[in-house]
Amino acid sequence: MRFVAALLAAALLSAGAAGCGGSGAEPGAPVGATLVLDFTPNAAHSGIYAAQRQGYYRDAGIDLTIRQPGESTDAPKLLAAGRAQFAILDIHDLGIARERGLDLVGLMPLVQRPLAAVIARRDGPVRRPRDLDGHTVGVTGLPSDEAVVDSEVSADGGRPAQVKRVTIGFDAVASLAAGRVDAATGFWNDEAVELRRRGVPVRVFKVDRYGAPPYPELVLTTARRTLRQDPGLARSMVAATRRGYRLVVAHPQRGLADLLAEAPALDRADQAAQLRVLLPDLRPAPFNRAVLRAWARWDLAHGLLSRPLAVSAAFAEP
Repeated sequence: MRFVAALLAAALLSAGAAGCGGSGAEPGAPVGATLVLDFTPNAAHSGIYAAQRQGYYRDAGIDLTIRQPGESTDAPKLLAAGRAQFAILDIHDLGIARERGLDLVGLMPLVQRPLAAVIARRDGPVRRPRDLDGHTVGVTGLPSDEAVVDSEVSADGGRPAQVKRVTIGFDAVASLAAGRVDAATGFWNDEAVELRRRGVPVRVFKVDRYGAPPYPELVLTTARRTLRQDPGLARSMVAATRRGYRLVVAHPQRGLADLLAEAPALDRADQAAQLRVLLPDLRPAPFNRAVLRAWARWDLAHGLLSRPLAVSAAFAEP
């Protein structure tokens, strides 16, 4: 009986240690985790795919599955329900999710500045944001586009109310190429790059040069429940992802090759051009708390948030 009791005590002690220390997986066995992307794979995700291709996640004890978003994908809800452990979220979506009661936490920035911009044809009438006064700008219909236009025009001394906004969905490239609008909202690392590759001369007005703080556009995010249940998993995920982005910054061609190997449907020339403009802002640095507070105030002022955001609760360094 004493022998049986000793075995039972040892088993309980072992179970308790596993429950307190991390995932409970056997030593050396990788822990399964899912990462949901914010968009189809592209150069902004290069560090993630480099880490996957080079085995950095497995080195960190993670068997990572990378999922592309589908039409019905709602990454914040997947995180909150525990159906995915990690997701890449636009920082505005993270703030909105928290406002809706989802306790999500940003773990690390992927891109160190906003990607949003107003893009105008170089041969058109818009030479700077305030020139949009009285001219047409194509917007997707998302509230963040309205915030970008308002911020840029007002910061440049124009009148946002006088801008003629036309909803064009995600058709900025075709609309600008055909001259259907004078300018359009888009991403300087995506639509602006594609337009230039098509030979369309453009001017690009980045939002952090006109009113917005230099907030990190894309954020690796988890649910607080996941962070509390397995802080070691979050730490390992951040460490491996940073390692992937350091590789891309130091060796862009290797990073590009890893991205294309993991997502072979991508066009090499497109992704090479996108990566070229992104490289200076792919630095795997920690959050800048002052910038995050400035971003939260900017989102509140432009109606993306309806109440002040508790930055200390929304972002963590695991």
